[in-house]
Amino acid sequence: MPWNIPILLTWLRILIIPVFTILFYLPSSWVADRDLINWLAAGFFAAAAITDWFDGYLARKWNQTSNFGAFLDPVADKLMVAVALILLVATGRTYALFAMIIIGREITISALREWMAQMGKRSSVAVAKIGKFKTAAQMVAIFLLLLTSAPTLAPNWIWVLGNILMLLACILTVWSMLYYLKMAVKEFKQ
Repeated sequence: MPWNIPILLTWLRILIIPVFTILFYLPSSWVADRDLINWLAAGFFAAAAITDWFDGYLARKWNQTSNFGAFLDPVADKLMVAVALILLVATGRTYALFAMIIIGREITISALREWMAQMGKRSSVAVAKIGKFKTAAQMVAIFLLLLTSAPTLAPNWIWVLGNILMLLACILTVWSMLYYLKMAVKEFKQ
């Protein structure tokens, strides 16, 4: 297993997940200010999201790409997003349908990429621009929803904006999944 800064950043992203999760389960007697918890959780998530971009950039720039890094990076991304979505649904900050669409797509596309890799055609389902737009909308939506608590009587503007972006992320999620499936079908027809 190669050790370099991009892979260490990916491992850091994985290690942030339990810290991020524990914040949601701290007793009120330890931290009475739930807004502080929201800001800390959003900060940890933002740090993890930034390392997602930064590790790929550094790996390409320093020519430190590896098969292990190519495997670990998407695993870290999917773990981070799945945990965040589950916590957001559990705390009433977003809708279960959004989480099901996004997590379901991630599992489907991961399985498709694995299958295509076994056939020697992984490049046919390489990351496309639509996937990058989906990821950006999803990361910003999750960040915003982590900042706010679940609405009680009237939703606040951060919650509304976060869920509008989550809806956009879901639309892009389905669109990108259909794009990748279409690319895979082309390969099967050849």
